[in-house]
Amino acid sequence: MKVVSIVLLFGILAVNSQRISPYNSLKDVPIIKYNNEQNVDGSYRYNYETGNGIRAQEDGFLKNKGSQLEAQVMQGSYSYTGPDGVLYTITYIADENGYRAQGAHIPTPPPIPKAIQDSIAYNAAHPEPQGRNY
Repeated sequence: MKVVSIVLLFGILAVNSQRISPYNSLKDVPIIKYNNEQNVDGSYRYNYETGNGIRAQEDGFLKNKGSQLEAQVMQGSYSYTGPDGVLYTITYIADENGYRAQGAHIPTPPPIPKAIQDSIAYNAAHPEPQGRNY
């Protein structure tokens, strides 16, 4: 009975792994498209697409080159089909302000309630006098 259970378990696992992706290892996934452009000014652009539906693209450049405000800027996107069959897409930018990603499936914070927005606006318009110690 244990042998039958183990064989059945491995059979279920094999069927589920085939449903998730037709490619079982990295060596099976073909690169369908690949471009990589490196420019002498430090800017670049790349994109690729794989046989299992992964797509990515990115552009980058050096902002304010040679100054104290110099920053690498990168922006792009990637997409893939999740185990649930849904196509997930992320767009992003990374620069001197950090990494910021957007996607329909990324959780976002709830909006700030109006009473708190009003309080913040009031406090900004009416700063406390300087030099008071409490």
